[in-house]
Amino acid sequence: MRSLLFVPGDSERKIAKGLASDADALILDLEDAVSPDNKSAARALCAEILASAEAKSSRKTLFVRINAFDTSHAFADLAAIVQHAPFGIMLPKCDGAADLARLSVALDTLEARDSVKAGSTRILPVATETARAVLNLIGAAPTPRLFGMLWGAEDLSADIGASAPRDPTGHYSGPSLLARNLCLFAAASLGVEPVDAVYTNFRDTTGLRAEAEIAAREGFTAKAAIHPDQVAVINDVFNPSEAECTRARDIIAAFAASPGMGAVSLDGRMLDRPHLRSAERILARAR
Repeated sequence: MRSLLFVPGDSERKIAKGLASDADALILDLEDAVSPDNKSAARALCAEILASAEAKSSRKTLFVRINAFDTSHAFADLAAIVQHAPFGIMLPKCDGAADLARLSVALDTLEARDSVKAGSTRILPVATETARAVLNLIGAAPTPRLFGMLWGAEDLSADIGASAPRDPTGHYSGPSLLARNLCLFAAASLGVEPVDAVYTNFRDTTGLRAEAEIAAREGFTAKAAIHPDQVAVINDVFNPSEAECTRARDIIAAFAASPGMGAVSLDGRMLDRPHLRSAERILARAR
């Protein structure tokens, strides 16, 4: 999975456009993209979309971002959505293991109620929206439903009293980079997907590409998008090139030719087991 496109949960037109896009996954958004007065209608529309033939034929991976636990909407969202077996639930304002456990228990109950396969609904938390959440990334505990972790800086900036998540040059500020890096480390330590934050200037494809290339180089496996026009750039960046795949196959073949060896020589360079693991990840992403 390379690209995850947010679409407002109350816009049938934008959802249809998302389903027709090249995004690997859609995030039907019941939180920030929907006004308080429209929450109920958005919930009903997302349930309808999940059950529709159009969504099934699109073969898109479908997440639903519910409202946060500190609102009156979260459990109503889950009650309406889980019965239609989305791939996963995105949990905003996730402060750590207690929130993940709370969501997991709710999913256990609703899957049983609605005859949905037990444990099949994944969880993708937005893991850095509060200062507490960032600190709780240290020593994060695994949970079977956890699919990945998405980081974001906008809400975090408000929570810590920062004026903006980026400095005047457009680069992320120190607190934002700390949150980003801790999310990456936490996801890697748990063996789940680290997902890079959205690039909010959707008309700036040059800036998007530069930011996505940094994320891919540093270990993120996907990036969220807020506009369909961002998807092509993200897919291109996170899709391993043929040259990368060829190099990865050569590395794997070199280790296969020397079973039991901790290091091998290839093209005049010594390669060890971390190079092998990296090559295997590249081919897994390509598949």
